[in-house]
Amino acid sequence: MGWLKGVAINPATTPEYVEWRSRRINDNVPMTKMEEVRPMEEYLQVIPSELDIMKQEFKRKNLELEKKIEKLEEEKMYLSLDVDLQKKEVEKVRKEKKKVEEDRDDLKEEYKKAQVSLK
Repeated sequence: MGWLKGVAINPATTPEYVEWRSRRINDNVPMTKMEEVRPMEEYLQVIPSELDIMKQEFKRKNLELEKKIEKLEEEKMYLSLDVDLQKKEVEKVRKEKKKVEEDRDDLKEEYKKAQVSLK
């Protein structure tokens, strides 16, 4: 038996006190709701390290850059096709110009011959 400020605490307690105490203790114990219970796998998941996070970020940025490179290569191909088309157009114009110049030179020759024959 212990003494607390002159009041003796009797180890024998009343049934009401025992019930009150058990209710009081049980009321303080949080009960888990089934919808709040997480599967064991979630508790066992490893938190990714800083290196893992950096690797994931690197992979993501690498994928973005690969897509940009792919797009640029596609644009380059279209530009290359456009250049080829323009080169063909230039070559066609040069041929036409040469033909016109040859026709002009032929006309000049015929004109000179005509003038000589008229004299």
